[in-house]
Amino acid sequence: MSAYKNINSALIHGGIYGDKYTKAVNVPIYQTSTYEQSGLGEEPQWEYSRTGNPTRAALEALIAELEGGNAGFAFGSGMAAITAVLSLFNTGDRILISSNVYGGTFRVIDKVFSHFGIGYSIEDTTDLEKLEKSITDDVKAILVESPANPLLTVTDLTAVSRLAAKHGILSIVDNTFMTPYLQRPLELGADIVIHSATKYLGGHSDVVAGLVVVKDQELAKKIAFIQNSTGGVLGPFDSFLLIRGIKTLGVRLDRHVENAEKAAKFLSEHKSVKKVYYPGLTFAQGYEINKKQAKNGGAMISFELYENHDIKKFFKSLKLVALAESLGGVESLVCHPASMTHASIPYEVRQKVGITDGLIRLSVGIEDAEDIINDIAQAIAESEG
Repeated sequence: MSAYKNINSALIHGGIYGDKYTKAVNVPIYQTSTYEQSGLGEEPQWEYSRTGNPTRAALEALIAELEGGNAGFAFGSGMAAITAVLSLFNTGDRILISSNVYGGTFRVIDKVFSHFGIGYSIEDTTDLEKLEKSITDDVKAILVESPANPLLTVTDLTAVSRLAAKHGILSIVDNTFMTPYLQRPLELGADIVIHSATKYLGGHSDVVAGLVVVKDQELAKKIAFIQNSTGGVLGPFDSFLLIRGIKTLGVRLDRHVENAEKAAKFLSEHKSVKKVYYPGLTFAQGYEINKKQAKNGGAMISFELYENHDIKKFFKSLKLVALAESLGGVESLVCHPASMTHASIPYEVRQKVGITDGLIRLSVGIEDAEDIINDIAQAIAESEG
C-alpha cells in the first residue's frame, strides 16, 4: 500500500523512488549503452539502452503513476511521442483531429503520415453531434488537445472518450498544457495521453522530451514494440532532468496559474485588448466543462489587440517576457502562432479556425505577477499607433 494519497507526494515519491543499491534518494543516471549478461540464453532485465534503461524506466513508471495509466514511455521529443502513437495506424485509416492543434502535430500527419496512406479530418471536437457524424468506418481515432493550442478551446474529454468507445476507436489526448497535476484524461476515459515533456513537466527550458501513457496492457505492448523498433528514446541524462523537473511541478504550476489568472484578468479589462482566450475566465468558451474536468484554467493565455496596434512593436517592446518558441518554463514566453508555432498550417486553415495574424500566445511564468503585467502593459502602450 502506498504511503501517500496526494499527487503532490506522488510527484516526489512516485514511480521508482531512489536507488536500491546505494539508498540514494535520487535515481542515478545510468549512462550506459549496454549491460553485461550473466549467461547465454538467459533473459536479462537489461540488455541494451534503446530497449530499456533504469533511469528512463524510473521516469516512465513515474508518468504512468501520475496519469493513472498502465504504462508510460519516454521519447526524445514531443513529436517523437506523437509519431510513435500515430504509428499504431495502418494504410487507409483516418484520424479526426481538433480544429486547433499544435502545428507540429498537423505537419507530421499532413506531410509524413499521408505518405503511408493515413488520412485525417479537422473537426470541431466541441460539437459532439457533428463529430459523431464524422466517424465513418475508416476512422480509427480521435486526437484532441484540451485546452487546445493556441486558442485554448475546451473539449469535453469524457464525452469524446465515450463517443470513441461507442464506435470502437481510440481517444488520444495531448495533455501538455495541463499536465497530470491539473487534468488526468485517462481517468476521464481516454485511451492514450501524450505530453511534450519539454514544457511544464521539465519546466526549466533545458530538456526536450516526449511522454506517452496508455490505459491498458494491449496498447502498452504495441507502443513498447514501436518505441524499441523505431528507437526515438529519451536518453538517461534527459530522463534524470525530467524526473527532477516533475518533483517541483506542483509548486511551479500553483505559481504559474496564480500569475496567469491575474494576467488574464488584466488583459480582459484592458481597453486595447480585442479578445482574450483563457479557460479560467468565467465568460470563456468551455469554462464550465474545463471546471469539471480540470483543476483550473492552466497558465496559457492567447489574446488579440485592436487593429490600431502594431504587434511587431509589441513584441519588440517587451523587456521581461521573451519572444520565443515553446512554453511552460519558469520564464514567461510570448509567441506569434501564425508565423511561429502554427506556421506549418496553411493560411486558409488558420483563418478558418481562428488563428489570425494578430493572435498572441503568452506562456505565463513564475516571475512576480506585477512585473509580468507591467511589461505587457508597457509593450501594449508602445505598440499603439
